[in-house]
Amino acid sequence: MLKKMLGLAPKLESDGSYSPSKIAIKLGTVDKTDYQKVDYEKYKGKKSKILVIFTEQKNLKMKNGKFFSTGNHPVEALLPMLHLQNAGFEFEIATPTGKPVVFEMWAFPEKDDHVKAIYNELKPRFENPKKLQDFVDSSMTETESYGAVFIPGGHGAMLGIPEDKNVGKILNWAHENELFTITLCHGPGSLLTTTLNNQKFFYEGYNMAVFPDSVDNKTPMIGYLPGQMPWGLSEKLKSLGAKLVNKKGDDTTCIDRRLITGASPLASNNLGILAAETLLKELK
Repeated sequence: MLKKMLGLAPKLESDGSYSPSKIAIKLGTVDKTDYQKVDYEKYKGKKSKILVIFTEQKNLKMKNGKFFSTGNHPVEALLPMLHLQNAGFEFEIATPTGKPVVFEMWAFPEKDDHVKAIYNELKPRFENPKKLQDFVDSSMTETESYGAVFIPGGHGAMLGIPEDKNVGKILNWAHENELFTITLCHGPGSLLTTTLNNQKFFYEGYNMAVFPDSVDNKTPMIGYLPGQMPWGLSEKLKSLGAKLVNKKGDDTTCIDRRLITGASPLASNNLGILAAETLLKELK
């Protein structure tokens, strides 16, 4: 009751899940992002497509049994996509089974016209995405058309994605064909799919920016999460040989070979610029 009075109690949703408290929303989200419009020289090559893999799941079960109302973080998805679109790239939107993309709408920057514009433009495709299985079956033969795979963050990226065999096949395909892989915050959970079927972790020895478990462990105190996370992403990646370059959930970005990563929602704009400039430079 005291937490509720102080605005620290997570908000109970109609489906029984919990979204962040009033204080957590104030501290952890923004009405307007730090998006910087950059005048890129438009990409005109053949590798103009970027596959964007979204989660279709919403509720993440915490250690205490409560469910966190999550999904894809809108800023972490849409800011990088804004930069990539402005640089001349186009998107293929996909979810594991073709169900609609789920966003953390409580984190949507309602006063950001740029984010709202690309969201509204792509909304029909978010509502009717491609199945990953269909992509694996029909599109992986068209390697010359793709420049990158992008997996946005949001705690929802830890729902289903790290165990999805098709995500693993796609990341293997991207790795083998020298496509770029772009991801941030909790999105690097997708990289764990390269260990499925007892395969060696592709990204052993890679530098990467990832949302720290130490921050996730503290957020229940302000009601951002309704309990402790079911497992720790950054520690799991470290145990497999990843070299994490950040200790805070900040604006850190990192590029190592063809992997481009960011630490948190605060890195979304920087990640978009880094990804756009890198793809423009490296893709022929």
